[in-house]
Amino acid sequence: MTKHTTATKLELEATTREVVGSAVRNLRSTGVMPAVLYGKGQEAMNLQVPLKEFDGIFRKAGESTLVYLNVGGKSYPTIIKDVARDALSGSALHADFYKVSLTEKIKAMVPVVFVGESPAVKELKGIFVRNVNELEVEALPQNLPHEITVDISSLKSFGDQITLGDVKVNDAVLVGGADEIVATVQEPKSEAELEAELAAPTTDVSAVEEIKKEEKPTEEGEEGAEAAPAEAKE
Repeated sequence: MTKHTTATKLELEATTREVVGSAVRNLRSTGVMPAVLYGKGQEAMNLQVPLKEFDGIFRKAGESTLVYLNVGGKSYPTIIKDVARDALSGSALHADFYKVSLTEKIKAMVPVVFVGESPAVKELKGIFVRNVNELEVEALPQNLPHEITVDISSLKSFGDQITLGDVKVNDAVLVGGADEIVATVQEPKSEAELEAELAAPTTDVSAVEEIKKEEKPTEEGEEGAEAAPAEAKE
């Protein structure tokens, strides 16, 4: 019913970085992205990596595949833990590389890909319900799957389910209860049921009016105003 895929060895070249703070904008304008390497027994190291090469590696690795970061002739096995992106362009601004031990298991969230056709959907016009987009997996870093493929062809009737216990991954353990629902098929709603839902009120107007009366706008700079979000760490 399921299978997982692992990527071939992924490597990325990086160099140590002296530039910090607001000056990193100059790096980004030249196609270089600031990053940091840290982990168990690893002193934090400021780095810089070519943005184009990083984007290519991240598309293949995501946050669950081992990436070997090469710095000054030394190779560090890492997992990309976090990527800060520009809110408008989506371009990567900063990345964290977490050094791992190849002999110690770690946990990571792995994307789920649904494949195949459900007879309950195709023939009975049922509604496919995806309950998860990713699953937590525990394994040695080199055994973490890049993605988990789930075949939905076993969903033949309304109410059929695929649970966590049905999902198998090699050399790894799924974190969670075996009865957790991964996907299911629901019976389609009748036209009368849909009309009844559309006709039903969705908002208590009186409650909204009461909330508006109690609201008090906070002026910029007033005590209690929300602080601006912190910049990505450099």
